[in-house]
Amino acid sequence: MIEIWINPDCSKCRAALSILDAERAGYTVRRYLDDPPTERELRDVLARLGLEPWDITRHGEPVAAELGLESWPRTPESRDRWIGALAGHPVLIQRPIITAADGTAVVGRSEQAVRSAL
Repeated sequence: MIEIWINPDCSKCRAALSILDAERAGYTVRRYLDDPPTERELRDVLARLGLEPWDITRHGEPVAAELGLESWPRTPESRDRWIGALAGHPVLIQRPIITAADGTAVVGRSEQAVRSAL
């Protein structure tokens, strides 16, 4: 089973859903702005992605500027701070994120990335 974290207003999310539908993939949708991931869930997804929290952060969001994220260190010691910011402000999370039952995950911003989740 596949879970996809989406913002329904996002064109990349809608495109990813179209690909999944065209491939008749079984999936569940998580509107992560309405149902934000916990810090634990974010840690799990980051491990599955093989990325750091700053790698999946939408730095152009107004809240990123309000928090001063560009000046935050990108170090192992600051990782918890970044994860806390993503959990507290889910609009900062890059989208869509697709997780599969086999333990893999991708940030599905391209057709190729979405197809790799299948």
